[in-house]
Amino acid sequence: MIIGLVTAVAASACYGTGSVLQAVGSRRSAREEAAKGGDSTGTTAHGGPSLSSTAKAAVTWEFILGTVLDFIGFGLGALAARLLPLFLSQTIISANLVITAVLSIKLLGIRLKQLEWASIGVLCSALVLLAVSAGPEGGHHAEMSFHWWLLAITTVLLVGGGLLVRRMGANGAIVAGLLSGLGFGALGVGVRILNGVEPFDLGSLLSDPALYAILVGGIGGMYVHTVALQIGSVNGATAALVVGETVLPGAVGVLWLGDSTKAGLGWLGVAGFVLAVVSAVGVAYFGQDTHGGLPDGEPARPELADR
Repeated sequence: MIIGLVTAVAASACYGTGSVLQAVGSRRSAREEAAKGGDSTGTTAHGGPSLSSTAKAAVTWEFILGTVLDFIGFGLGALAARLLPLFLSQTIISANLVITAVLSIKLLGIRLKQLEWASIGVLCSALVLLAVSAGPEGGHHAEMSFHWWLLAITTVLLVGGGLLVRRMGANGAIVAGLLSGLGFGALGVGVRILNGVEPFDLGSLLSDPALYAILVGGIGGMYVHTVALQIGSVNGATAALVVGETVLPGAVGVLWLGDSTKAGLGWLGVAGFVLAVVSAVGVAYFGQDTHGGLPDGEPARPELADR
């Protein structure tokens, strides 16, 4: 349990720092495009970011460093998903919202509202409730049909949702954040049920649909999260991501994989889970008016233009 908690917290730190660095890279890329006199908005006819603008954002050094931290966070999060109940591991990992919010003050020049700070405080309290109430993790086995369903649903959500977000344009930031969270949540579920891990069996591993659900969820989730960072609030997009990566795996773990709370503390676990989700939604809602995408590619703070 202790090792799982430590790895989940470390994964959260990596993801939170990575999100802000990716946002810095995305916005610097937009400023440079505008300075070159090209397509200053880098958008499609529907107002969403073009594929070329997303690709250019992904090769900035800030974005690359953030992506490296994401990969490290993935490894740590995968270990936590096998050592802890999913409702606990994914909620701790999703607390990267706190790190994202704090770092965005320094690196993006964002000022948080009192209600946002209050929501973050509630999220921290909810994590304490979950940690106190969590029992041992359930099993790692699921019927093969479940593995196939996980792959199919993850693919449909991220492919179809990615196309939808591009048509929604600037209004799709929260939806993109939610979709990325669902992708990362599916990744967590896939890691939990992956065959060929204990004991290691390469044939079983490569033939397991859950492995490909992990790849689709991870790569697809990272892509739509990049889109969300380009068109909207880094805190709002991350908060929506929190909801997606917490609710889905938490429910799957309890309903199908045998995750549970300590005897007599089920009510505390439910309260902590609900408070965590509600507080994350609060950060997204209260921050959406003042933390939106930067107009005309301008930085929130002039000194960031030289970074």
